[in-house]
Amino acid sequence: MQTAVFPTSLGEFVIGWTDAGICRLLLPDSDPDRLRQQLGGEPADPPPNIADAIALIQRYADGERVDFASVPLDITSLPEFHRRAYALLMELGYGETTTYGAMACQLGDVGLSRAVGHAMGANPIPLIIPCHRVLGANGSLGGFSAPGGGDSKRRLLLLEGARTSAAPAAQLALDF
Repeated sequence: MQTAVFPTSLGEFVIGWTDAGICRLLLPDSDPDRLRQQLGGEPADPPPNIADAIALIQRYADGERVDFASVPLDITSLPEFHRRAYALLMELGYGETTTYGAMACQLGDVGLSRAVGHAMGANPIPLIIPCHRVLGANGSLGGFSAPGGGDSKRRLLLLEGARTSAAPAAQLALDF
């Protein structure tokens, strides 16, 4: 895996890729050096397809409505259930949300809600695979394993103009 760090309006991201596509993305943290160490890999200049993905992420961070559907991903080593859940999740558009239960039903059984939550928590490519768009049954934020936890999830949803049960989007504060 090769890696690069790049700046955005939200902070520095760390991206990892193989010849097949992006396999890791780490959201900004207060300690970018810790993120670099966490990801490992070999620092490199991104090839054109990865540079294009970085440009999309930067535009997203600037508040532009972005579709990541064309971004090449390498998720072949992930469990089959996770790949199915991520494929379903990537059908959601910018600013749209769903629930763990709704995803579980679409994947075959409402009893899979915890498995959906586990897949979201294990997502190696947050933002591009938009696990931040999955909410609790009552519209609550639920968990978010990326740096910043629920605050980061709330910021991404606010950036997209999505609503949660916590408060209408207009009432949430931006603290980037």
